[in-house]
Amino acid sequence: MAVRLVDWCWRHAWAVVIASLVATVLLGWFAATHLSLDTDESKLISQDLPFRKVERQIDQAFPSTSERIAVIIDGPTTELAEDAVEKLAQLLPAAHKGLIHDASRPAEEMFFRKNGLLFMSLAELEQIVERMVQAQPLLGSVAKDPSLRGLLTSVDLVLQGIAHGQAQPKDIEPLITQLDKPAAAIAAGRRAQPVDWQSLMSGGPSKDAPRRFLMVHGTLDYGDLEPASKAIDAIRATARDIGLVPENGFKVSITGNLALSDANFATVAEGVEISAPLSFVAVLVLLFWGVRSGRVVGAIVISLIVGLVATAAFAAATVGSLNPISVAFAVMFVGIAVDFAIQFVTAFRNERFLKGEPEAAVLSSARIMAAPLSLAAIATAVGFLSFLPTAYTGVSQLGLIAGGGMIIALVVDFTLLPALLALLKPLPEKEPVGLKLQRADGFLRQHAKGVVGAGLAVGLVGAVLLPIMPLDFDPLHLQDPKAEAVSAFFELAQNPDNGVYAVETLAPSVDAARALTDKFEAVPEVHRVMTVLTFIPEGQDDKLAMISDVAMVLGPTLSPAKVLPAPSAEELLDALSKLAAQLDAVAPDHKPSQSLAAHIKAIIAKGPKAAGEYQTAAAAGLPSLLSGLRRSLEAEKVTLDTIPADLKREWVSADGRARVQVLPKIDMQNQEARNRFNAAVTAVTPLMAGAPISMEQSGHVVIGAFAVAGVGALAAIGLLLGLMLRRWLDSALVLAPLVLGALATVIAARLAGIALNFANVIALPLLLGIGVAFNIYFVVNWRNGVVDHLSSPTTRAVLFSALTTGSAFGSLAVSPHLGTASMGLLLFLSLGLSVAATFIVLPSLFHLIGKAK
Repeated sequence: MAVRLVDWCWRHAWAVVIASLVATVLLGWFAATHLSLDTDESKLISQDLPFRKVERQIDQAFPSTSERIAVIIDGPTTELAEDAVEKLAQLLPAAHKGLIHDASRPAEEMFFRKNGLLFMSLAELEQIVERMVQAQPLLGSVAKDPSLRGLLTSVDLVLQGIAHGQAQPKDIEPLITQLDKPAAAIAAGRRAQPVDWQSLMSGGPSKDAPRRFLMVHGTLDYGDLEPASKAIDAIRATARDIGLVPENGFKVSITGNLALSDANFATVAEGVEISAPLSFVAVLVLLFWGVRSGRVVGAIVISLIVGLVATAAFAAATVGSLNPISVAFAVMFVGIAVDFAIQFVTAFRNERFLKGEPEAAVLSSARIMAAPLSLAAIATAVGFLSFLPTAYTGVSQLGLIAGGGMIIALVVDFTLLPALLALLKPLPEKEPVGLKLQRADGFLRQHAKGVVGAGLAVGLVGAVLLPIMPLDFDPLHLQDPKAEAVSAFFELAQNPDNGVYAVETLAPSVDAARALTDKFEAVPEVHRVMTVLTFIPEGQDDKLAMISDVAMVLGPTLSPAKVLPAPSAEELLDALSKLAAQLDAVAPDHKPSQSLAAHIKAIIAKGPKAAGEYQTAAAAGLPSLLSGLRRSLEAEKVTLDTIPADLKREWVSADGRARVQVLPKIDMQNQEARNRFNAAVTAVTPLMAGAPISMEQSGHVVIGAFAVAGVGALAAIGLLLGLMLRRWLDSALVLAPLVLGALATVIAARLAGIALNFANVIALPLLLGIGVAFNIYFVVNWRNGVVDHLSSPTTRAVLFSALTTGSAFGSLAVSPHLGTASMGLLLFLSLGLSVAATFIVLPSLFHLIGKAK
């Protein structure tokens, strides 16, 4: 049937080519309009697994905590960071309606900013209250006039007290020193660093870091490679518009699950931009080198394009939407379909050399290649389809598409490829097609026992190393660590209080959450446990009394009836001149005071612009400082009923279930430590979810899927080969080099320091597909009486097929995406070792067994 089909296509070449092109256009249109992309990585693992169900329950109970973009704002001072986050939160939804739904600060943070004093010890609170009362004159002055003019007025009042003997210059030395830092910089023509009012008020390093968080909900497009990219671009643009740039001392970082996912795909796309041209050029060069004809290369490339479009249409009809793993079907199709095409073309070239007439050569090629190509395509398809029943949805979908693609490639190679060869009329061969490897054949014949023994030894070592193959299923280890979202996440992970590796569970009630908290806190690996009860401080009555007293004293001071407008340039210069004169008069022997006076005089000499710069550096944070003080003095008694509604919604669901969050104490970047933490918390309750749980469980799913699919594929392929070849020995000969290549890959991966991860495990189905095809060609040759295997045309075809596929895989190794790079390297290693087993061990087995019956 294959011979008749090839004969008809050869004689009706134009009709076949035109029909193929029309079909390709129609199929391409169908694929373009019906095949979408879903980059939601959560769908790569079956949603029916227990940990997935827990994740879904938590997301449904607390929908506001999912799918958020985390914006981190680092400012030059705490006050300026506070001012920046407030501006950005207000502007984002207004400036990007329909794209940014809301931008809010974490409810926990806002709660602690108001009630933080209640969580201090009594001793700490007494110190804070004392310093606030001491600062009342300064606070009163800047509250009435929150500008440099008001600030200098307060300093002038203190200097008047010094002049009357009521104080000493050293009493205001910290304030003078802080004011002198930006003054000295501006006087010297340098950029001034803003005054850190928090550290000045606390009398030491500020406990409140100059970092603020903003949680943004935006429109997501999962049909785009980067679903959150538009929302992230909007955040960056707005931040730039309001001056949150490094030149002004700000750093804006964007992270969170959505940003990490986008960064992941952006890096993958960048890697494709690098590897695709390299791969294309390398494949073309190797094809031309292998077949020695531009016309034949053209026929192969056109056949690959037509087959790839048809496979994309098949994907559109069967799955409809590609996931981040199944998009690799194109690489798989090209990698294996190019082998089928090279095998057919090499047989044609060899028969052309032997017979001369192209028509007789193509019919003879069809007769020779019908069995091995059909068997290879079906066996490869069975190998891919074995992944269908696994819980690793991403690869099961890939297996379906790639399996269908193998049959499509077979059809194309027996229809369109002969027609293209008929039309392009490649020139006849001038020399035999096989490789000049007769000496190598002789060596294998002479040392067959030693080669097979060495192969067995390699296989045994690989089998011993297989159970202890290093695994790394942390998805962040696949990404470029220099990407902003990744580096920001790792920075947050250094502090366990940030909770980026927290795990969660749902308790039926708040009381049940309290009981779970006690159990979790007894676990050594746990840093702390958070529930809604975490926000209820102890000993509130005494603390509220102290806060109430200071609020009575400072309340009118911080909220004056009238606030002066911003000063003009002339008023600023006048205030600076007055202070400089006062410093000279009151503290002529006080070095810090004289240093400030000298620098102020230099600023006055520079004019209004320098005075404006000084105002920005010294007084820009005053409004935020005053606002924060007012808020902290508004603290009220906290009970379960009085906790703010927005905060309570994040910890208690509408039906009364309570969220329990457990933060790890140990390094969660270490897989062994992570697994230990997971085991400890799941011993308390198995209904846990979170990144550490997801990593471990997903890893188990992936390994289990590949183990089941690998064993199933080998069994299914073995059964298929047994039925088609009708000899179990021949089936074993096909599978033996495949297993040896896989075990040798384990050794190579250990030597190269490669751990199995979510990306490079795809090497297994590719190894099955390509390795089975190569071995089938050699076994069929052996059955047909071939003795010198390495010098046969089949070896040439397999070699150049492996080289073209290997160049495509090897080009992936230069990708900046660590997962893609590890996948390319492991694919390259596994392909090379599989080919070595086919070229060296398999012929040696043939020589040991003797002539096929």
